[in-house]
Amino acid sequence: MTDVSTEPRAHVRLVYLGPVAPHWDVVGDYGDRTAIEEFRTRALARLVLLTPGDPQFKRNRERIMRDGERENISVEWDPEFP
Repeated sequence: MTDVSTEPRAHVRLVYLGPVAPHWDVVGDYGDRTAIEEFRTRALARLVLLTPGDPQFKRNRERIMRDGERENISVEWDPEFP
């Protein structure tokens, strides 16, 4: 039987900066810096022009969450965004 670790490789927070672009920032709290930087690049590409009220935001948020699961990165969304 294989020993599978349930610990995430890294943890990131996606922070809403406000209505003026850039709207988002990805903050790596701990973990593999390379994995965080690669995740940041992909997440910001999906969020670069989106505000939380944009219809595309919900779909892209789900994609970002799946990407985090696939890469074993714990993803937390800033509780301050509307």
